[in-house]
Amino acid sequence: MLTAAERELLLEAARAAIEARLAHRPPCGPPPEGALSRPCGAFVSLHGRQDHELRGCIGRVVVREPLLETVREMAVAAATQDPRFEPVRAAELDGLAIEISVLEPPYPIRAEQVAVGRHGLIVRHGGHSGLLLPQVPVEHGWDRERFLAMTCRKAGLPEDAWRRVDCELLGFEAEVFGEPVAAERAR
Repeated sequence: MLTAAERELLLEAARAAIEARLAHRPPCGPPPEGALSRPCGAFVSLHGRQDHELRGCIGRVVVREPLLETVREMAVAAATQDPRFEPVRAAELDGLAIEISVLEPPYPIRAEQVAVGRHGLIVRHGGHSGLLLPQVPVEHGWDRERFLAMTCRKAGLPEDAWRRVDCELLGFEAEVFGEPVAAERAR
């Protein structure tokens, strides 16, 4: 678990890294210390502050770099390299909210063990792999089977591939936090 100060530092570092890249400046900021110096996977998602629409999301599950460096790198990648979206422009950055998911290491899991809202999911089969973060099924109102099916779809597999004996399922947990969006979607 990260402290409130560590979460705030990660959010500030993510935004500063994106701002530096968009201004064609080298990134700067404090060196990693404490929990932020341990190697840890992370995803950074960018959402519209008003509509909460996804604008970019990229991450890494397994890393060797300190968490702070991973977050900086994934923030820039989410803003500039997500193939689903055009790169973020400097003029739109203020309208985006940053969400960070700090990942625990993945572990083998059986389909019936997957808990919506608790587990993220990785599906692997035949050279294909797909990952969905734990907050995704909650945001879409999916049950466990729909979550499994949509992770298969993300991997480019048939939606029922998770039922195959040779399909690998990995679960993981994540600490998810972010900047505020419009009325936090009326939560």
